[in-house]
Amino acid sequence: MNAQKKSLDIWLIYKCSACDSTYNATILSRTKPENIKKELLTMFMENDIRTAWKYAFSIELAKINRMEVDYTSVQYDLINDTTSMAKLLVCSSDQVVLKIQYPFDFNLKIATLIKKALNLSTNQLTKLIEGGIFTVDAKLLQKKDKARNGQLVKIDMQMVRALSNM
Repeated sequence: MNAQKKSLDIWLIYKCSACDSTYNATILSRTKPENIKKELLTMFMENDIRTAWKYAFSIELAKINRMEVDYTSVQYDLINDTTSMAKLLVCSSDQVVLKIQYPFDFNLKIATLIKKALNLSTNQLTKLIEGGIFTVDAKLLQKKDKARNGQLVKIDMQMVRALSNM
């Protein structure tokens, strides 16, 4: 953060893990403090880690700053109660709903999450997607669909069972 007379500049400083070079990505430029929400300004002034992470993975910020971001190296943990499709097959429910909790956006595909969460092979996942098993936001899941925080992925267990019996 830098003050110029009555205006503020706020940056997020990225550091390359390969070469140690840095880049200042502009979050706000020449902005009057009264035009920034008080809570947000406080978070910026305190170098709030959650706020920094939010902006670090902002596709919008990357576009504004014309940054080329490599999300393929981002490591993440998948935390779930269901560990395999086998466990789902023995449940008596007609539908299973998975909620995506994904506060930072780094272009993760829903199909990738499902594959890891249910321990599926690529062929199994493709077969289930093509079979219309998964819906997201009332639409059939496509392999390219990106994950967003709060999305509900619905799995039609009747169709899963029918496909698994083939």
